[in-house]
Amino acid sequence: MTGDSLRERSKARRREAILTAAYELFAERGFDATSIADIAEAAEVSPRTVTLYFPTKLELATAHFNAFVDRLTAALHARPMGQGIIDTLEQWLREQTAPQDEFDVLHDRMLQSNPQLKGLCRGRLTDAIQEGTRLLAEEQGRGPDDFAPRILASTVASVIAELRHRSGPGDLETAMTFIRAAAATLQRG
Repeated sequence: MTGDSLRERSKARRREAILTAAYELFAERGFDATSIADIAEAAEVSPRTVTLYFPTKLELATAHFNAFVDRLTAALHARPMGQGIIDTLEQWLREQTAPQDEFDVLHDRMLQSNPQLKGLCRGRLTDAIQEGTRLLAEEQGRGPDDFAPRILASTVASVIAELRHRSGPGDLETAMTFIRAAAATLQRG
């Protein structure tokens, strides 16, 4: 075991403790009523340590969801040559469908308690989907401002948000059938 790997694991544990403390407090007290000092105390670190990991309270609140969206964006850009956007999306969603762990449940509870944060997360997802819109338009030989890729991107954003927060067995298949049907309809139109 090297010093670097021990140091990295220690940093990861500290980051996780900060996120967990923050999300618990945001869920219980609300985002606005929770201070950096409150989070630091609950995570058993200094307020400076909290801000070293997360410069703002908002960055802290959206960190987990932003990582999720960053993975989606990376998958769209790293798709194999010749693989379509919809196929890439389905593959990525299948890889993301592991059962929610305790932290995911806590994150969802925090978002439910703070509608303003939930709205910011949806906006962040929409930003990523807009990049998908550009790629989809390019794939279909359309302009990025054309209606068909924009409406399909909006549909995909809504579907991902629902799958992420409330899905059961068979929901992914239903969602992909819906997305593929929408894409086919828009291509004909």
